[in-house]
Amino acid sequence: MTSTAVDFEAIKAKQRAGWETGDYPRVGNTLQIIAELLVEAADVRANQTVLDVACGQGNAAMAAARRFAEATGVDYAANLLEQGRERAAAEHLPVTFLEGDAEQLPVPDVAFDLVLSTVGVMFAPDHQKAADELVRVTKPGGKIALASWTPTGMIGDMFRTVGKYAPPPAGVKPATLWGTEEHLAELFGDRVEWVGLTKRDYVFRYRSPEHFSEWFREFYGPITKLAGSLSEQDLATFAADLADVPRKYNYAEDGTLAGRAEYLEAVGIKR
Repeated sequence: MTSTAVDFEAIKAKQRAGWETGDYPRVGNTLQIIAELLVEAADVRANQTVLDVACGQGNAAMAAARRFAEATGVDYAANLLEQGRERAAAEHLPVTFLEGDAEQLPVPDVAFDLVLSTVGVMFAPDHQKAADELVRVTKPGGKIALASWTPTGMIGDMFRTVGKYAPPPAGVKPATLWGTEEHLAELFGDRVEWVGLTKRDYVFRYRSPEHFSEWFREFYGPITKLAGSLSEQDLATFAADLADVPRKYNYAEDGTLAGRAEYLEAVGIKR
């Protein structure tokens, strides 16, 4: 199926409804270390203009603002933006939050020294359009820095498990392709020189694999929405399947969960 046959606007409307279900920041806030590592890898400087795309509750924008950059976050989920504003206010960080689509960013051309996304822009259904937007808003010589789950890691497995109960829309490429060097090369071509491509592990730490499953079903919007649509029997099976995912990656031997989840940290310079 070609991209022209895919109704990306309808897909994004469903995605937005998913992210506005549950309370994603209860999950997203635990990923803050990914953003801190990403801004360090990108060598963000004070006074630089920084854009956090698909920012959610603002992890990367806040990480940049802590380093005295002029940070802006963009997301299409109003509830996540509101929590981002509350977090920034609580930490006395001057972050600007804008409601907008990663595939049509509400900012001017070549406006930012650094454009970031931590496990955010990867979920835009039209990968090429999202990549084109990242390039459009970055200054020549500026940087694009991305942290994306890989298809071979724990979260890739989780998405495949979810897909058994809610198949992804036809014609939409897997989000985890952003976690591969080959897909980045395809999306950005010679417009970006990738100067850092590093696979890292984020460790999901929960009381148990079952606690992970419960937490994601209650708070991770798209999974919360899916769980609410299942019969009692299917929900029980789904809950068990979801717990089995991190169990395979768990290195803790004390009954708790410490599950390694691979992601690709990519830093590039716009030519």
